[in-house]
Parts: sequence; structure tokens; C-alpha cells
Amino acid sequence: MNNTTISVTDFLLHCEVNADQTSMITIFLTLVYILSVCGNLLVIFVIVSNPKLHAPMYMYIGTLAVIDMCNSTILIPKMLSLLISNATDVPYGACLLQMYVILNMEEMESLLLAFMAIDRYAAVVHPLRYNTIFTNKTIWIIILLLNIFAIFFNSPFLFFANELSFCRSNILPYCFCDYATMVHVACTENPKYLFLLSIVVIITGVFPLLLILFSYGRIALAALKITSADGRKKVISTCLTHLLVVGLFYIPLLSSYILPGAGVPMSTEVYNAMVIVGNVFPPMMNPIIYSFRNKEINTSIINLFGKKRTIPEINNH
Repeated sequence: MNNTTISVTDFLLHCEVNADQTSMITIFLTLVYILSVCGNLLVIFVIVSNPKLHAPMYMYIGTLAVIDMCNSTILIPKMLSLLISNATDVPYGACLLQMYVILNMEEMESLLLAFMAIDRYAAVVHPLRYNTIFTNKTIWIIILLLNIFAIFFNSPFLFFANELSFCRSNILPYCFCDYATMVHVACTENPKYLFLLSIVVIITGVFPLLLILFSYGRIALAALKITSADGRKKVISTCLTHLLVVGLFYIPLLSSYILPGAGVPMSTEVYNAMVIVGNVFPPMMNPIIYSFRNKEINTSIINLFGKKRTIPEINNH
């Protein structure tokens, strides 16, 4: 094994895709990106332009749309350039930036989904105290803290990535720049690099998921005690909407971590496909879910596109 350290100025992304499937995947990713950007922009515009939607829950949904749009933009265009023009090389700094932004977006979304679950828990279980605790000012502070928290937790990854030395290869067997992949490719064999990642995943991934499951479990118990059928139906419908979003975010990503760890045989191509779906599919589906399942957003979109321009009558007299 050659242990001579090489000077890395860029990384080569080696995205495992069958040659005969390249065109189909390119069309799929292009469609996903267009739907993601247009769908999330529409949700943001509807929430900003409608004063009735300037409420805590819609501020969460608007923030989620911004995160999803950023996530799609940092991932999909580079994947498309890789597939269309075989532009596999990524400058070292740009690769670290993509890695850092992806980590930030994933952590912010995970924490935001947890806060949305807590919000619904407070609204259902403690309705009389909800309006005094969850004000628009409180939500803006929470969103700001989410950004600060993500930046603080992910900054060490930039320093650690800069410490890595490469003596085997600068090829990342992935469709985008990923911290764990960099560590595996590097010849710096220090457990601290992956130990930090494990700690961050537990704090910003596993713990929020447990909090989400606990919150919706309590909401389900509270919903069963509601005597009004309409009230119970509304609570369950709202919870199902959020659980769909939570499932889309967590299931593919957790599967990509858990299945290989459990010894399930998985080719690089299948693993890449799972991670890609886990990162690019939710940003497309979230605005669709909220557009169809949230009555207020659905009504606002219908009103936006259903407005008829009135032509003033011309008085010929």
C-alpha cells in the first residue's frame, strides 16, 4: 500500500450509475429539481403574500420550503453536470462547501421537524397556553437559533476535513461530497473523525426523531379523548401530514445508515440510489404534501391561480 501523501487540490466524484440508465436518471433529476424549486417557491410566495398565513405553523412550513430549495440546489445541478458532461472533478474548497451546506440543511430540517412536532403537541395537549408560548417572535428566534446551532455543530467538520491527508486516492465513490466518505478515503486513521460524526448524528438526528415520535404519540392519545368527531379528524389529519414529511426525510437516510451496519449486502449503486432519493425526493414531495393536505395553503393556491381578471366595461355613450 502506498502511504505517500498526495497533494489534493480537487476531488473526483465517482457516481455509480449504469450507462444505459444515465438518460433516464438525468430526466428524473431534472424533473425533480424543477418541481422542487417551483413547488417550494410557490409555498413560500403563498405564505408571504397571505396575511392569514402569518402564523407559527406556516412560518415553520415556509422555513422548511427554503431549506428544501437550498438542499436541491446544492445537490442536483452538480449531479446533472456529472451525468451529462461527466464533469467529475470538484475543487477542494467547493467540495468542502457542498459537504458543509448539506450537513447544515439536513440538521436544520431534522431539528425543524422536531420543533413542528412540539408545536403540534402544545396546540393539542395544552391549547390554552399555546398562543402565549408560540408567538411569531418566538418562532423567528427558534429559526435563528436553528441556523446558529447548525453552524456551531458543523464547523468542526470543516477543520477535521482540512486535517485529512490522502495517500491512496482522491476519488469519492459518491454522487456528491460527503464527510464520511472523505474520512474513509483518507489515510488518516484517527477514530476522532468518525466519532464526532456519530455524536452529531445522535444529537441532531436520533434524538429529534425520538422527540417527534414521543410528541405524536401523546397527540394521538389526546386525539382519542376529543369528543368532537370533526375536531378529532382535524387533529389526526394534521398529524398525518407532518408524519408523511417526517417519514420521507428519515426513512431513506436512516436505511442508508442502518442496513449496511446490520450486514445487509448492498452494492455501491444501490447505496448511492438510496442516499440520492433520501436527499432529493423530500424537497420535491414536501410542497406537494402541504399543497394538497393543508386546507389553508391549498385554498390560497387555488385563489392565486383561480383569480379572474375583470375587464372594465367600456361606456360607449
